[in-house]
Amino acid sequence: MKILERHDTGAVCHLHLNAPERLNALSDEMLAALQDQIDALQDDRSVRVVVISGAGKAFCAGHDLKQMTAGRQAEDGGKAYFKDLFDRCARVMTGVQRLPQPVIAQVHGIATAAGCQLVASCDMAVAAEGTRFGVNGVNIGLFCSTPMVALSRNIPRKQAFEMLVTGQFIDAHRAEALGLVNKVVPADDLADATQEMAQLVASKLGAAVKIGKQAFYEQVQMGLDDAYAYTGQVMVENMLYRDTEEGIAAFLEKRPPDWSQ
Repeated sequence: MKILERHDTGAVCHLHLNAPERLNALSDEMLAALQDQIDALQDDRSVRVVVISGAGKAFCAGHDLKQMTAGRQAEDGGKAYFKDLFDRCARVMTGVQRLPQPVIAQVHGIATAAGCQLVASCDMAVAAEGTRFGVNGVNIGLFCSTPMVALSRNIPRKQAFEMLVTGQFIDAHRAEALGLVNKVVPADDLADATQEMAQLVASKLGAAVKIGKQAFYEQVQMGLDDAYAYTGQVMVENMLYRDTEEGIAAFLEKRPPDWSQ
């Protein structure tokens, strides 16, 4: 049994966290498997959208605390292991956003600590009713500092800080209201609703979505004038695509576009 299963449906790649007995924890093995797929997807032009889901009763419960505890047995008390662990985790989270394909989290059960970080790192998220989200490390004496990076870039500051400092969970509808997830659906409809969103995105011009995703994350870190200057150049580059010219012509002529990709 693979710890991370992959199956592709047309242009949609499904990555399924498959360690239900550990609540799909981001163990060393899970992080390695995710990184392998991120690396493979970078140049996979057949895939236009990626969906990440979890097996069993939870999406992801964060880091594997048993492995972290074992890491303390080193002579340095685990310092080198913990540094390496959080570096590897950060590489996965930033890798999700640096993929050319949009990534959708399909969330159910719970998404806690680094599991909530994974949801926040995805470009979009669909959650089942009843899902709970938390950055609850503070409850065991470990402030969720790295999950905080992704969370605080998704939801307002005061609400993010409240979650971090109280360790309290929020439900799916609160997560939607705050902007952590895009949509909340009945649990029985979760897979279909996520696939519907994925197929809609996959139907767009892949080259335009790729350049747009990169520009999205670049411009949000810039000041207003720099953001407009940068995105103006991106628009120029996009306008010069053959398929963009065809898309505009098709719209004006009221016909479907004949895109080459």
